[in-house]
Amino acid sequence: MNTAIGTLIWALGGLAGAVFSLPFRKAKGWRYESYWLVYAVFGLVLFPVALALIVVPDLFGVIGGAPSGTLALCAGFGALWGIGGLSWGLMIRYLGVGLGLAIGCGLCSATGTLIPPIVKGQAASLVADRSAVVTLASVVVSLLGIVFVGLAGKSKEDELPEEAKKAAVAEFNFKKGVLVALVAGVASAGMNFGLQGAEWITAEGARTSLADVAVAAGADRLWSGMPVLVVVLFGGFIVNLAWCLVENAKNGSFGDYATIVRPASAGVVFWSGLAGVIWAMQFVCQKAGESFAGDIAYISFAIVMGSSVLFSSLTGIFLGEWKGTGLKTRVFLAAGLAVLAASIGIAVAAKML
Repeated sequence: MNTAIGTLIWALGGLAGAVFSLPFRKAKGWRYESYWLVYAVFGLVLFPVALALIVVPDLFGVIGGAPSGTLALCAGFGALWGIGGLSWGLMIRYLGVGLGLAIGCGLCSATGTLIPPIVKGQAASLVADRSAVVTLASVVVSLLGIVFVGLAGKSKEDELPEEAKKAAVAEFNFKKGVLVALVAGVASAGMNFGLQGAEWITAEGARTSLADVAVAAGADRLWSGMPVLVVVLFGGFIVNLAWCLVENAKNGSFGDYATIVRPASAGVVFWSGLAGVIWAMQFVCQKAGESFAGDIAYISFAIVMGSSVLFSSLTGIFLGEWKGTGLKTRVFLAAGLAVLAASIGIAVAAKML
């Protein structure tokens, strides 16, 4: 066990989650739903399956050896994430990278920590001992950080003239953005429950998991989380595929795909596909980092999401999304980032008690 390495890998995953949407800025000429489908194909299917095939011997045999109920559960929570993931793009459109990901990731981190024990009927474990209570406190602290970041966004809306807000975020709308962020953050927490739900009791009465089966098949423990990632992301892909095709039909944008062989569209495919690969890396890092973390692996999701908040806010500052704001707004933003950073530290310290 090396928790320092594990935490570093999780932080790198948070960085990927913070910047994944930047390549979309170069995806010009196609409707939103069309380039989002390209992102989904690369990020939810092609890249994770290709990586898993490389690092896990007999990948599909490993997956096929799991109980169908376990696979359905993991894919189902992936589908729940898919609903949140669709809202994620809209959240960024309305709030920008910095504010949008700060609120969305903060909510996702909090609910992702609480949902697994509640769904499993183990809610009492959240306050079972001092360590559990401190972990729960880290969730409450992260929610306080979200409040501060939200206040910064509201203050920004009040301070800046309309043209200044639109210059940084073309479709900036705080009220719409917060509503979308609520859906995106809460539903997206289904990703973590899916990733943590690939365990079952064998016929012999022992507890095993897809990760254990992958290791038994010859996979390194570092990559043992890839089979469940493939299953969860496939569930998310089905939701994204259905939504994109419905939007294509409604908007008459199927013609975008017919231009895929043209040089101008090649750029759309490249940048959208790159966004998908970068996005998927946050959860590749989450599962890889868990192999170094031993019995504190359960905080991986909180560290990844918390890191995304920090890096996305810094990205938003770099992109000028907070340019022209006053002292009040910047104090709220700084307080939010500090509190969110503290919540990560509390979560890590909880297991040391």
